[in-house]
Amino acid sequence: MKYAKPLLAGLLASVSLLGFSIAQANAPAMTAAEKETAKQIYFERCAGCHGVLRKGATGKNLEPHWEQVQANGSKLEGGTLKLGTKRLENIIAFGTEGGMVNYDDILTKDEINLMARYIQHTPDVPPEFSLQDMKDSWKLIVPVSERPTKQMNTINLKNVFAITLRDAGKLALVDGDTHKIWKILETGYAVHISRLSASGRYVYTVGRDGLTTIIDMWFEEPTTVATVRLGSDARSVDVSKFKGFEDKYLIGGTYWPPQYSIMDGETLEPIKVVSTRGQTVDGEYHPEPRVASIVASHIKPEWVVNVKETGQILLVDYTDIKNLKTTTIESAKFLHDGGWDASHRYFLVAANASNKVAAVDTKTGKLAALVETAKIPHPGRGANFVHKEFGPVWATGHLGDDVVSLISTPSEERKHAKHKAHNWKVVQELKMPGAGNLFVKTHPKSKHFWADAPMNPERDVAESVYVFDMNDLNQPPKQLNVAKDSGLPMSQAIRRAVQPEYNVTGDEVWISLWGGKTDQSAIVVYDDKTLKVKRVITDPQMVTPTGKFNVYNTMFDVY
Repeated sequence: MKYAKPLLAGLLASVSLLGFSIAQANAPAMTAAEKETAKQIYFERCAGCHGVLRKGATGKNLEPHWEQVQANGSKLEGGTLKLGTKRLENIIAFGTEGGMVNYDDILTKDEINLMARYIQHTPDVPPEFSLQDMKDSWKLIVPVSERPTKQMNTINLKNVFAITLRDAGKLALVDGDTHKIWKILETGYAVHISRLSASGRYVYTVGRDGLTTIIDMWFEEPTTVATVRLGSDARSVDVSKFKGFEDKYLIGGTYWPPQYSIMDGETLEPIKVVSTRGQTVDGEYHPEPRVASIVASHIKPEWVVNVKETGQILLVDYTDIKNLKTTTIESAKFLHDGGWDASHRYFLVAANASNKVAAVDTKTGKLAALVETAKIPHPGRGANFVHKEFGPVWATGHLGDDVVSLISTPSEERKHAKHKAHNWKVVQELKMPGAGNLFVKTHPKSKHFWADAPMNPERDVAESVYVFDMNDLNQPPKQLNVAKDSGLPMSQAIRRAVQPEYNVTGDEVWISLWGGKTDQSAIVVYDDKTLKVKRVITDPQMVTPTGKFNVYNTMFDVY
């Protein structure tokens, strides 16, 4: 291969290739077939936390060899080659206290050994994905002109739940009034989120394989009306919500390639692709700045786009797509997920590897605060309520620590003026039975605050949720063992209780009981007042349910 490069660039390329050769030479032997199998497992189970290029973010760096220059100028070295196969097998099998789940009940011993060997090899760089690639993948199944002009069914759409069936690559739409499965539809693999149109008519999903779908709930039965692929690894979508732009555009962010894409909101026709590669908040170039969470502002024609590795928060003005205006806000690495405060003015997002929460004032377009938290905050969308002592607070749990942090948030209401001194501080930490929390949730009509712990390696903890009484947060939470409450027979694999989600009226909480591919899973519905089981929703098609999104609560960011 011939390179038209300056001498220095050629030398750097040679050094890089030499390092690649050394790493490959020292790595354990693998057949081509083994590498292909391991590559698929890595995509399904590991890439989300560790990155396609394995440089780490929520999870540790998994490159064969890495170096870090410390503040005092000294070098810190590490890598999977240094750890070796046996140590890596133990980490994969039994997890870590830092929030990594144990895989001994998910992968076989042979698969664990396979992955321990695979991550000692230099990662392959996946192909790019252009606007033309998106256009080639786009399928308009039902044109807008052929869709219903009014709702053709009698379902209470506000109380429908969109439930990810992770390993099946499907989405279950469940009637929240009757607790019956309305329709199960094909989607991308492991749908990360479902978002709702401003009208509540359309459900948008994005799979980890980059496939985005739009489902129309006005048909007699929900119907997929368009699909498009954003890239090879994706996590987030949202519509334009500001008045005059309702559902006009859809934005989608990818982990690979590191970019975001803008599409027509009703047809998914691709319009624009914008790269997020660039400098981190530390001033260093990063080749894989993945787009984590994206939300639509309620007060401006903007999307909030969180770029994981760079620590940059982008406010993307969608009033003129051809001449895109973007405000870049420096925060902290590595941005992940987050949600709105109760006023919908401030967006709070976890910079989880920095153990911080960044708060953006979307009214002024500036960073409002960087709040120090416990280890690896992971809020999901977080949870808002009025604390008896500290006023309005927003809550996040943690993957790496056994607490839930309550952060005081500003309010323009006169009655909360006395709490201003506490704003953007952690005012209380609620004690959990262990680390491994993914989601917290409450509701304006509830006195309870719910938290899960599915990433905890202990079965009893991972299979339970924990409910705090907001009238007395100094008391320990009540443990609800969801696996036992489901009435399902005991399984060898842990059935992880994940993501509490309220119904539209705020009197029910739905929990996903996430079993293995061959185990029966379920949705367990609790009465929020009595904390007793109301219904167990199960079905042979209910395979590995994870994230759930109530239509109304998702439309209006009620959490």
